[in-house]
Amino acid sequence: MEVYPVAEDTQLLLEASLEEVRSEDLVLEVGTGSGFVAKEISKRCRFLVASDINPHAAKKAREAGLNAVIADLLSCFRKKFSLILFNPPYLELEEFEREGDWLEKAIDGGKKGMEIIERFLAELDDALVENGRAILIHSSINLPEIYEAVWREGFKYEILREKKLFFEKLYAIKIYR
Repeated sequence: MEVYPVAEDTQLLLEASLEEVRSEDLVLEVGTGSGFVAKEISKRCRFLVASDINPHAAKKAREAGLNAVIADLLSCFRKKFSLILFNPPYLELEEFEREGDWLEKAIDGGKKGMEIIERFLAELDDALVENGRAILIHSSINLPEIYEAVWREGFKYEILREKKLFFEKLYAIKIYR
């Protein structure tokens, strides 16, 4: 499998994003995967760009009719966005689980599942317009580190939605200044 499939976390991001998106928004979905969320959100905003570090995902999103680019998080974008969506890799894989493939990149968030999230948060301010906001998915596995990281970067957060799964709880949070 080369592209992260639509799963519970994908659905959670879509639900939270549909409630948050405005018709005037300039939206960036980071880690778009198949483009499932971006496709729906693009119908409700002024402009949307989808990005993914995985070239197979970017290609699949383009085939779905999206403006999609290959990018690693936010630092490559010169444009600022009013809404940024991200379902990051938030799990910590054990060494024996690592296969070095694209699916691993989509789910392995590094130590405590926080390395990619912390990089994203460090780049977020430069990618948001004034009064911009981001919606981020995370797991109960990332607690309390996720909220400490948000505060460290000078942001506030609000829990928009939760979804209980067998072994964890997923959260959609809005991050803003």
